[in-house]
Amino acid sequence: MDTGSDGIARRDSVSDPLGPFEAVRQLHYDAPFPSLLPVRQRFEAPAVKDVAAATMAALEPVRSRVSAGMRVAITVGSRGIADKPAVVRAAGQWLRSTGAEPFAVAAMGSHGGATEAGQLQVLTDLGMTEQSLGMPILATMETVNLGPVPGGPTAHLDRHAHDADAILLVNRVKAHTDFNADIESGLAKILAVGLGKQRGAEGIHAYGPANLGRWIPRVARRIIDHAPVLGGLAIVENAYDRAARIAFVEPDGVGAEAETALLGEARRMMATLPFDDIDVAVVQAIGKDKSGTGLDTNVVGRMMIRGTAEFERPRITNIVALEVSKASHGNALGVGLADFIPLRLLEGMDLRTMYVNAMTSGLGGPQRCQIPMAMPTDRDAIAAAILTCGRPAPDVRVVQMRNTLELEHLLVSESLRAEVERDPRLELLGDPSPMAFDTRGRLETWL
Repeated sequence: MDTGSDGIARRDSVSDPLGPFEAVRQLHYDAPFPSLLPVRQRFEAPAVKDVAAATMAALEPVRSRVSAGMRVAITVGSRGIADKPAVVRAAGQWLRSTGAEPFAVAAMGSHGGATEAGQLQVLTDLGMTEQSLGMPILATMETVNLGPVPGGPTAHLDRHAHDADAILLVNRVKAHTDFNADIESGLAKILAVGLGKQRGAEGIHAYGPANLGRWIPRVARRIIDHAPVLGGLAIVENAYDRAARIAFVEPDGVGAEAETALLGEARRMMATLPFDDIDVAVVQAIGKDKSGTGLDTNVVGRMMIRGTAEFERPRITNIVALEVSKASHGNALGVGLADFIPLRLLEGMDLRTMYVNAMTSGLGGPQRCQIPMAMPTDRDAIAAAILTCGRPAPDVRVVQMRNTLELEHLLVSESLRAEVERDPRLELLGDPSPMAFDTRGRLETWL
């Protein structure tokens, strides 16, 4: 740190890159790290065998509503949905078979730093380019004001979508990470929040997470009343994050009973952690491509929104997050759900992008972007979590996972062996191995 002529200490970006966090660079901790057992979760998982064929079949009932020359906007969002590129590509092929002219439109609120270039980069990182989708991709932060919902927020609609002859919604229907309601993440959300861009998203979130279930469907209904929404392709995923069903939802079913029924299906197939009580959960990567909150609240059992009830399970004492995924471009929103991080996660953050996303989220943003205790290395962060979990070795219950999206394979401590052996859904895949770190103190991952 340097002190200027005014007596105020300022950070030297070269010698002091992390400011006050540099003070912990030499602060090391050690703990009795447990040996870990490789475990596989088995889920009942119906799956769509041919995603393209299922997509085209789902669209056939609306063929009479599509005519040659129609410009049709197809929504593409910022979530890492495994089969989404295939669904969008197939939808484009089907539309071209009718003579229509499809194009993709970035529908992701304020993600990508709330810039056109940033949103296009997010799509590229998710494998969605003009070449891979077979159609142009348009992005703008400009919206058309469709007026306020009575007593609520103003409906905004992406300019490109507004100017199209028809809008085809494509999104995964799943449990939301901020609230519980009849309508959560899905078609209504990508319409009201995604195509609402930053202005629309901010307006809805300003009413607080507890009211998202109220205003998302109402804003979506207002847009449908004023824009040419053709309907939506809902992707319902199994526990392995692959399409279990692709269903077409008519405009009057978006944000209504048809979407609620699909949410029920998604909830029944959702992957979760198999343990109720965990002392230390180690998450190798967080990011917007893993969950809207970086760490899926439904998986880690933490809502972390002031005034909102917490989950009953799982009960995790300490969470360690190790890095931000590359596809998240430094947006570490959700890092506040963790308790310990290594400095390398801190170094990978883009605070501007994260803060823009957090501010757009309203009440759901501030607590979730707070920075946890930062330790020099993965080893120190995990040791600190073990030392402060309230349970002595060798009884500490540790679970390691890639991220909160991929839960088929886990590493669990010997202290959980009995629970694994009692659960018919769990399979031991080998002998225990010590939790190992490289010479930089980074956790050596598996698979």
